[in-house]
Amino acid sequence: MTPEAEFEPLRAVISRHGLQASKALGQNFILDRHLLARIAAVPGDLNGQRVYEVGPGPGGLTHGLLAAGANVVAVERDRRCLPALAELEALFPTKLQVLEADALSIDEQAAVGAGAHIVSNLPYNVGTALLLRWLSGPWLPWWRSATLMFQREVADRIVAKPGSKDYGRLSVLAQWRAEARIAMNVHRSAFTPPPKVMSAVVHIVPREMPASVTPAVLERLTEAAFGQRRKMLRSSVKDVPGALEALEKHGIDPTRRAETVSVAEFVEVARELSARR
Repeated sequence: MTPEAEFEPLRAVISRHGLQASKALGQNFILDRHLLARIAAVPGDLNGQRVYEVGPGPGGLTHGLLAAGANVVAVERDRRCLPALAELEALFPTKLQVLEADALSIDEQAAVGAGAHIVSNLPYNVGTALLLRWLSGPWLPWWRSATLMFQREVADRIVAKPGSKDYGRLSVLAQWRAEARIAMNVHRSAFTPPPKVMSAVVHIVPREMPASVTPAVLERLTEAAFGQRRKMLRSSVKDVPGALEALEKHGIDPTRRAETVSVAEFVEVARELSARR
């Protein structure tokens, strides 16, 4: 392994290690190092910062993060990719740690510490589950920002505003205590193999949680409200104890549908229900 290998084209790395993206693991590789560098730049200056990456695959984005000066902990469950990542570890012995693990079960804070940035081209089949995991639990969370690749339709749901067709439970859970924006769109042709859909990079920054709101209450409320989104609130949330009374108290018309209710209104109802627990 020579220093020049640091700049070896990713297509050559993939070919040399006989790698193919696994559909079962939701993998799609990005080969364009310039695009990967742009993604690595979304969180801002990462020089000396700790970064957590899920599903690095052959290490394209990992290399971009390391080139930006980040200290990276990368979690990969696909053993086929480990030899390519080991070569990166050899090039950046004090900057990169690769863990063979399942990202859905690993203790991230123990692995990377508090105050890290998450940057990842998430495997499509676990992206939403990981985001919901990172949005739950104690707040403020262990991560400072999250820069994540999603299918465009999922990205639209994360940042959607009330009244839009994409606004739903994921929108509320992402926005009630974090700022979320689409940082860039990524054409399907940027991936190998090209997925059937377009993608987008979402940048999420946590902010303080509204006082006196229990996360589990908001999750239950939004699950009920959007679980039957074609129905009026008086029907969709009637099985959530106290929900109809809370709607009335806060002047929210129970004949409205969930997609018309703002994040702030959901938070007010959840606060009312949390106080009754």
